[in-house]
Amino acid sequence: METSKGWFVGLVFLVAASALSGCRSAPRQAHEPESIAVHTYQIDGLTLQTGDLICTSTTQGQSMFAGFLWRIFGMIIPGPVDHIVVYVGPGGRCVEAGAKLRVTTFDIVGNTWDELKMIEARGPLFDVLYGIAYPLAGRSLSGAEEARIRRAVASYCLRQAEAGKPYNPIFTNSMTDDAFYCSQLAYQAYLEQGIDLHTRQGVPDIPGTDSIVFPQEIWAGCAHVRAPEPSPQQDRRLL
Repeated sequence: METSKGWFVGLVFLVAASALSGCRSAPRQAHEPESIAVHTYQIDGLTLQTGDLICTSTTQGQSMFAGFLWRIFGMIIPGPVDHIVVYVGPGGRCVEAGAKLRVTTFDIVGNTWDELKMIEARGPLFDVLYGIAYPLAGRSLSGAEEARIRRAVASYCLRQAEAGKPYNPIFTNSMTDDAFYCSQLAYQAYLEQGIDLHTRQGVPDIPGTDSIVFPQEIWAGCAHVRAPEPSPQQDRRLL
């Protein structure tokens, strides 16, 4: 019974996304590490660079109507962080495995996380910015090595989007590269560079879920910074 949790969580996501989202083909481009620059960007006053991780929550600050399905999904995932987005640049360019049911790229509109402005590009994933996780912080890397890893992580994620890799509803199958869920994409991209984000930190001990890479554990296992709390106006904008 316990081992079915990964299936169950994935199924809830697929039902929610299928009811609300359509799929479109992504443009095909080549993305090799040597051709990728390390970009710096600011979102809601927080600084991030290529390869850093945007952590969001689907259970905070949302309407109980428009965000209902995403609230259910977020409540199943342990911890306040239930979605991971990889920042690649330039500008606000990101990669995620989300509501489009495949790995896609999208651009943050301006320097503020506003999911309503990104619905067309991302699908109806109603989430708020929780904070930024920095997987390379505190690892005593040289500037050149850190830049190399950042470019390689971005390249890996962009290649999965270019290939149109499907969403992975079997959360316990985190070692496949045939399909991805959000935190698995970040995990695999960094694992290819010898950095293991599967720390089990910050998540409960749930039998049968050891192989799931939870968004919350990536947040807890990395240096991170919290985003400002949403304003009352933001909280009410979907009502």
